[in-house]
Amino acid sequence: MNLGLTGKVTLITGGSKGIGLVTAITLASEGAHIAICARNEDDLRGAAARIVEKTGAKVHYIQADVSSEKDCQRAVAETVERFGRLDILINNAGTFAAGPFEHATHEAWTQDLDLKLFGAIHCSKAALPYLKESGRGAIVNMSTSSAKTPGASTLPTSVSRAAGLALTKAMSQDLAASHIRVNAVCVGLIQSDQIERSWKNQHPELTWEQFSQLPHHQIPLGRVGYTQEAANVIAFLVSDAASYVTGTSVNVDGGKGATL
Repeated sequence: MNLGLTGKVTLITGGSKGIGLVTAITLASEGAHIAICARNEDDLRGAAARIVEKTGAKVHYIQADVSSEKDCQRAVAETVERFGRLDILINNAGTFAAGPFEHATHEAWTQDLDLKLFGAIHCSKAALPYLKESGRGAIVNMSTSSAKTPGASTLPTSVSRAAGLALTKAMSQDLAASHIRVNAVCVGLIQSDQIERSWKNQHPELTWEQFSQLPHHQIPLGRVGYTQEAANVIAFLVSDAASYVTGTSVNVDGGKGATL
């Protein structure tokens, strides 16, 4: 299948590692030009080198903190200055911050909402004029399947991610007339630095495959997911192959989520 991504310019926040980096490599392999932004310049430099090594694509990296509106505006401006356009925005920046309600401080709430919700808002707002010019713009907002059915000790992440789903649906309605599609990808347990640390700290005697398949993860497909599996879904949603898909969320969680 031809995804129609050749020459498309993509900005990925949180693009220096994990799902963001693997998505960058996946899109670059399909011929897209890539801009990644994150807070750590060393991580960005290494990520950009890896993308070039694997794909030979044009890559630009931007040190930015998306919890800052000015940094969001600068990231978009630098992308357009480097490549002359912007077709795709992937709002991926975020960390996992979860605990019981009584332990969630005002600072924790503010930091989480600034990073995950307002980061997506500010980046999307800055990107909007260029996505309109593209004529076939696409935005993907990253979320979690637990945002749809929050459990105990999931705050503030479940709230900021749930707000991101509402943002996705409302934006898809507002921007459809400008031919900009907006979707969300809701991940569950996906192989990441954080999960790998849990594996090495809690079960160093197990291989990754053994840890991934432990019953306590309660994943119907029987294992933790791979970053590439999330990246594949993101690539589809921003591609021409999904030209009639907008305003929806796709769970990439091995069936763990309780809702569609």
